[in-house]
Amino acid sequence: MKDNFKKLKRKLLLEAIGLIVMSVILGAIFLHLFVDGVLESWFAEGFVTWLQNWMGLDYYAARQIYLKIFVYNKPMILGGAFLLLLGGALYVMGMRLTRYYQEMAQAVHKLLDESDEPIVMSDGLEFMATELNEVKRVLKHRERVARESEQRKNDLVMYLAHDIKTPLTSIIGYLSLLEESQELPSTFRQKYTGICLDKSYRLETLINEFFEITRFNIHEVVLEKETFNLTFMMEQLVDEFYPLLLEKNLKINLMYEEEVEFYGDVDKLVRVFNNLLKNAVAYSYPQSIIELHIFKTVAEVTLTFKNQGKTIPKHKLETIFEKFYRLDTSRTSQTGGSGLGLAIAKEIVVAHKGTIEVESSEARTIFTIKLPYSK
Repeated sequence: MKDNFKKLKRKLLLEAIGLIVMSVILGAIFLHLFVDGVLESWFAEGFVTWLQNWMGLDYYAARQIYLKIFVYNKPMILGGAFLLLLGGALYVMGMRLTRYYQEMAQAVHKLLDESDEPIVMSDGLEFMATELNEVKRVLKHRERVARESEQRKNDLVMYLAHDIKTPLTSIIGYLSLLEESQELPSTFRQKYTGICLDKSYRLETLINEFFEITRFNIHEVVLEKETFNLTFMMEQLVDEFYPLLLEKNLKINLMYEEEVEFYGDVDKLVRVFNNLLKNAVAYSYPQSIIELHIFKTVAEVTLTFKNQGKTIPKHKLETIFEKFYRLDTSRTSQTGGSGLGLAIAKEIVVAHKGTIEVESSEARTIFTIKLPYSK
């Protein structure tokens, strides 16, 4: 953009210089003709003849009037003619600049309206039209993404509100039954108590998701960095998933060549890795293996989370890191959370100046995180 503006500035400057030079040349020609007497004699004869014909003056009287008006004031007249030419050149340049400003104002107006009509500008300003069209496209894309995100959030809140009512109704029903039936056998009492406990856990999960939505909207990621053993942290995290792995008969293979010391926010990175492992467990085929690799280079550390499961469609891969997006759109799914996990994970990784990417094909999904070493 700066280079294009420099080119436009250079073009306008050259045009201004050209008009000024042309004015000087025309003025010099005009002056030369007057000095040599060619133009002066022609003009003098014409002016004297006009005075004789229209005012009834004799030749000598008309000649004296000509001398007093034009000859004695020749320098002033020539200077005025030159200034007139110069003023005309400046006027042309002013009109050119005014046209540019008007085009820019109209382009900005089109940028702010909601029409899909492209911005078109004249020669010399094509680069600006291209930039403004790109800005308009980006603004419309962001508006659409924000609108879709807001709609997903509203739908999610509605779903969560509905889902909260379901376990709460069950808890109230079973507790009322336990209170009213004092002689209820212990087996039934134990069964109903267990149901109430399970529903309470589900209710707690849903309430936490409400808080998750609120926290994501009002807080920014603030890092509290420290040096820690990344490989040891991942080993602990894998061990914590052992009960969940048993339910689907899964296995996690953690592979690394050497231990990695990293400087970052431990709690927030644990949240990232925990979320990716939880997704891998939730969407993996039963009796499959989840592969977790840690690669260390001079500049960065790379972690890959690979699981075998249903291939994620390409159009979903493009939006998977957007907030309130859920891969499993079923609101009754036990694995369907608030849709903030991957969005928050990306925020945390980006805050560490890293990147997170996903690819999925042939029933295999791989999340790749790259974190640079920095202090």
